[in-house]
Amino acid sequence: MTQKKENIKVGISIGDLNGIGAEVILKSFEDNRMLEICTPIIFANSKPLSYVKKSINNSTTLQGIDSLTQVVPNKLNVYNLWKENINISFGKNDPQVGKYAIKSFVEATQALKNGEIDLLVTAPINKYNSNDEEFTHPGHTGYLDSELEGEALMLLVTDELKVGLLTDHIPLKDVAAAITPELIEKKVKIVNQSLINDFNIFKPKIAVLGLNPHASDNGLIGTEEQEVMTPTIKKLHEEGILVSGPFPADGFFGSETYKKFDAVLACYHDQGLTAFKALSFSKGVNFTAGLDKIRTSPDHGTAYEIAGKGIADATSFREAIYLAIDIFNNRNFNLEASSNPLQPQEKDFATKKFDN
Repeated sequence: MTQKKENIKVGISIGDLNGIGAEVILKSFEDNRMLEICTPIIFANSKPLSYVKKSINNSTTLQGIDSLTQVVPNKLNVYNLWKENINISFGKNDPQVGKYAIKSFVEATQALKNGEIDLLVTAPINKYNSNDEEFTHPGHTGYLDSELEGEALMLLVTDELKVGLLTDHIPLKDVAAAITPELIEKKVKIVNQSLINDFNIFKPKIAVLGLNPHASDNGLIGTEEQEVMTPTIKKLHEEGILVSGPFPADGFFGSETYKKFDAVLACYHDQGLTAFKALSFSKGVNFTAGLDKIRTSPDHGTAYEIAGKGIADATSFREAIYLAIDIFNNRNFNLEASSNPLQPQEKDFATKKFDN
C-alpha cells in the first residue's frame, strides 16, 4: 500500500555549519504547513542549530531526540549525533566543522540505507574541508554511489529543465577520453529510466549535447561526435529510446531548443551546470538519479559570504524537499501499479507548495 506522504521521514544532513545550510533548513520549516507533508529529521545537534536559529531570528521549534526510535511525527526533529560543542564562525573555512558535516551525511546515508528514513535531503558541504583520509569522495554523489544500489547520475531539476552529466567531477583535459559508447549508453539509459519511474514521463525525449564547439562542424573541430556520439545515439534510438543529438550547446540553449526535451545530457560539468544555473538558479534541485534510494539537495553551495546574515534564500532547499517527496510517491505509486496491474489506481499525492 502506498505510504501516506504525511508519514514520510525526511532525513536532512546539516552540511557546513559555517555556511548557509542550517539557515535554509530552518527557514524551510518556518511555515508549519511543511510539517503537514513530512516528518523531518536533522542529523546534527540541537545546540549549534539553536545558535543559528537565534542568530537569524528564526521562529521554528526544534524537537531534540537521541535515537531514531524517538522521532516525533510532524515535528522538526534534531537527532543529536554528538554532544560536544562546536565553535561556529560564519563564513570561515574550518576543517573541524567539515568533519561534522561529513559525520551528519554519513550517518544520514546509513539511516537511508537501513530504511530508518525514507529519503535524504543534503545541505551543502565544502569539498575543501570535508575530504580527508577517512572520507575520500569529492562530494555527496560518489559516497552515495558506493553505499547504495544502482549507479548514480547527477541530474539538475526544475519543472522546466532537467540536465544530467555524462562526466561530472573530472578535469576538462580528461573529458574526451572518458566519453565512450559504453558511458553514453549507460547514462542515457539511467536518465530514461529515471524520467519514467521518478517523473512519470511515459515516453521521455532526451537530448545529448556535443563535446566540441558547434558539435564539431561535421568533423572540422574534432571527431568525437562522428566517431563516438552519433553512432551510439543512433543505436539507442533504434532500441526504442527517444534520444537525439549531439547538439551544439550554445545554440541548443540560446534558441530554447531544450524546451522540446524532457532531459538534456551534457558532456561535462560546466557545460551543463552553467546553462542550468543561468536559467534556474535559486529554484533548481540536484537529484541523484539511478539509485535505489532518493537523495536531493539545493543547487547552491555553502555561500560563506552571506552566512549568518539571515538573508539566504531557502527556495532551492524547499524545492529539494518537495521533489524528493514527489519522487518517493511516484516510485511507490508505480511499484503498486506494477504489482496490481488489473486494479484501478488513484494517483492523488501532488506535493503542496506554499506561497511565502
